[in-house]
Amino acid sequence: MLRFIYILVLSLSISQLLIIPSASISGHRGSHRSLLQNGTVPSRCPLNFEFLRRLAPDSKRPNLDTNSECQYIRQGLRLVLSDYLRLTNSFLPPLDSAESCWGVYESLVEEFVPGFDIRRRCGFETPWIARGCMNITTRSEFEAAVPRSALDSAAGACNQSLLNNSPCASCTTALAGIQASYLLGPSVGNVSDCTAFPFIYAAAFANQFGPTDAGTAKCLFNLDFTASDSSSKRKKKITIFVTVGACVVILILGFALLWLLRRRRDRLLKQKWASMRTETNTSSGLDSISASTTLIRFTFDEIKGATRNFSRDYIIGRGGYGNVYKGVFPDGSEVALKRFKNCSAAGDASFTHEVEVIASVRHVNLVALRGYCTATTPLEGHQRIIVCDLMKNGSVHDHLFGLVEKKLSWPVRQRIALGTARGLAYLHYGAQPGIIHRDIKLSNILLDERFEPKVADFGLAKFTPEGMTHLSTRVAGTMGYVAPEYALYGQLTERSDVYSFGVVLLELLSGKKALLAVNDGQQQPSLVTDWAWSLVRRGRALDVVDEDMPDLGPAEVVEKYVLVAVLCSHPQLYARPTMDQVVKMLDADVHVPISSIPERPISLIANMDDIERSVSSSGSGHLSTPAGYQTYTLDQDDHPEPQREDGS
Repeated sequence: MLRFIYILVLSLSISQLLIIPSASISGHRGSHRSLLQNGTVPSRCPLNFEFLRRLAPDSKRPNLDTNSECQYIRQGLRLVLSDYLRLTNSFLPPLDSAESCWGVYESLVEEFVPGFDIRRRCGFETPWIARGCMNITTRSEFEAAVPRSALDSAAGACNQSLLNNSPCASCTTALAGIQASYLLGPSVGNVSDCTAFPFIYAAAFANQFGPTDAGTAKCLFNLDFTASDSSSKRKKKITIFVTVGACVVILILGFALLWLLRRRRDRLLKQKWASMRTETNTSSGLDSISASTTLIRFTFDEIKGATRNFSRDYIIGRGGYGNVYKGVFPDGSEVALKRFKNCSAAGDASFTHEVEVIASVRHVNLVALRGYCTATTPLEGHQRIIVCDLMKNGSVHDHLFGLVEKKLSWPVRQRIALGTARGLAYLHYGAQPGIIHRDIKLSNILLDERFEPKVADFGLAKFTPEGMTHLSTRVAGTMGYVAPEYALYGQLTERSDVYSFGVVLLELLSGKKALLAVNDGQQQPSLVTDWAWSLVRRGRALDVVDEDMPDLGPAEVVEKYVLVAVLCSHPQLYARPTMDQVVKMLDADVHVPISSIPERPISLIANMDDIERSVSSSGSGHLSTPAGYQTYTLDQDDHPEPQREDGS
């Protein structure tokens, strides 16, 4: 009897093992592997990925390249983290659940993109899903890192339906300011880094509709779940068009009228085809940018309404590219709209490049891009427009050399100099890849309502590939601001921008233009850099400063700014500091001795008397160089070697 009971129990145990579902075995395969490797069983994933499927039950996304697919996956994960934050007040799941969460997400992605391994294809590491920005893990820690005033401002801009372009633009601009101003610490990976935290927080708490709302998902995470609705609307439009067309055909009574209608139809089809072809060419260059940023694509009707149909009264600037207009959207937000003229295929390339550059940077001293507009109409033709924040105090050029009567005080000029230096330092060393502006001048430094400087106009900017010491390229820029080595040989480096900044700083300090007016007996204008250097060499650095400047600061600080300007605008590249060094010299209590500035070579526009005087003063015919200049020179390994534009 006991033998029979033992056999029965053993049989039941084996049968229970045999009926375990195969799906359960495969679903826990990764957990078993982790158990074998680490000796611990991963925790169950607390994230709710199922609501992603509920948001788009019929969604069938188009085939994307690997980079766009990874961006789409990353934004979907951030949407799920926002829902998790809303429920638990925690930004990130526990670290021991990272493996489980990736497994669940990979199963969901497999339904839409079969065979796509998230971590291997996108370079994501397993712990990144549970680690983020500046060791911030909870709502309270985030709110402690960001001032309440900034959070309230973001809530005011984001607590509304974000389906329309204007509210979305206001919301994303406010959130970008939080990231650029307060979340400056280290991030782990790029899954939920400092760039994403303000958007995750806003979707969870600042917006009343929550992260599962279609408008919130589209605006804050670039996830459009309205594909099915759009498809049904398109089918309805096609049905209506076919029905109306059939009725029109039935009502046609004569061959002549039919012939006229056919001619008109053919003409409209040709125009539509040309428009679609042009829009496709331009959009192809911008789609990749829109996929990885929060840029808004405004309609042409929205732009016309904001500018009163491009009224002349709304023009706030002019340039070789076209006009800049002030715009006011229905929600009251004010923007600046840069409208490109004479657009063509080449113009589209220039437009796409500028949008790409501005969209890739985000800093308090750089003009922020809200969005863009591309359209083609029978009357206006090709329209290419960039939408940026409005700078209500115009440019620095307007205040120094324009119609503004009130002179800038020393504290304001000091703030402009330091802010511009910080913006350029970010372009050179904070952006990836680095960016050379190529057109730093007073008219491209804008001032907001607090006279905080914003570097603008990236139409000539160049990306700098990693490892290249310089670019050999066509010379571009404004006379008086272009560095000598760039003007003569076309060799472009970050220190070309440093030279332009030095000229701008001299203009800001002296109130004189880069090219000084022609005096009696002179054949051509002189440079403000040569004039300032001649005063510094004679020990009269303070004579460079505008004598009518209000609230002049301490003499030693003002003199330091003059010496930094002369050092930055030195004609020899090796003598100029980097923009990081410039920020440290201007911001810190650092003394810049005159002996640290090397002698200048003979000016390119010097006359024969100046040359003879310079040679005789040096004794041997060679310009002397004080030993103190090494503080600001490049290391030997940093000297540029000749390279072609292709990097060889």
